[in-house]
Amino acid sequence: MNTKGIDVKRVLTRAFMYFVIVFVIVISAYPIIWVIMSAFKTNGEILGSPLALPSSVSFDVFADLFQNYNFPQYFLNSLLAAGVSTAVSLLIYAMSAYVLAKFRFPGRNLIFVLFTITLLVPAHSKTQPIFSLIMNLGLYDSIWGVTLVYVSVGMAMSIFILRSGFMAIPKSLDEAATIDGAGFFRTFWTINVPLAKSALTTAGILMFLGNWNEYYFASLLTVSDSQRTLPIALAFFTSEFSYNYTQLFAALAIVILPGVILYALAQEKVQASVAATGIKG
Repeated sequence: MNTKGIDVKRVLTRAFMYFVIVFVIVISAYPIIWVIMSAFKTNGEILGSPLALPSSVSFDVFADLFQNYNFPQYFLNSLLAAGVSTAVSLLIYAMSAYVLAKFRFPGRNLIFVLFTITLLVPAHSKTQPIFSLIMNLGLYDSIWGVTLVYVSVGMAMSIFILRSGFMAIPKSLDEAATIDGAGFFRTFWTINVPLAKSALTTAGILMFLGNWNEYYFASLLTVSDSQRTLPIALAFFTSEFSYNYTQLFAALAIVILPGVILYALAQEKVQASVAATGIKG
């Protein structure tokens, strides 16, 4: 009787766990699926049966967005701003995190705290100095001014993740490389970077997604149509396509799909790095 009681309790616990998991998946994924489904429906289908599957699948609405609107430019601007800023900042922050993780010097912990404490500073409070800096540099209404701002956006989070990743690498490997005559950059590039791939991937993806979806500074620092990123263009499309829901949902799908695909391709590395950060950070 006791064994049966234990088995029943275990089955009920596992059933409840699966129920919670399925529930979270549904409420998290369904809005994205619904947006993508709605992009293939007509206005009548969206208004008449919003939860039903589309009657047919056609990519004409996506072709129309790229042919008749400035969507290729918006997409390129977002790709440049998010991609270039992520690559540059990842290189800088990786070297900074490596030094903070592997070298002991006075004030090391204080510097790390000063880096990470910027997580507590609201982005809006930095508006005036950032706007003044971009104006003085002559980069207002330029996608490169937005890119420069994005380089600094993910600093605290990236250094926090990367420092934990480099700390997980045995210091004996660095010492062995030093004995063999390797310098700072060779030890960093040939030993630490390959072993910290999970942390680098996680920081890179989080920075890219944050920059890809960023709206505030992109709207503040650009005014012309040729310099808009996708989130800014989407705000204008919301009013322009207020009665054309098919094109509105197609535009939404173009904005959200790259981030979903990117995260899906690297989710294992992201999860492993976040778990290690939580344990060792």
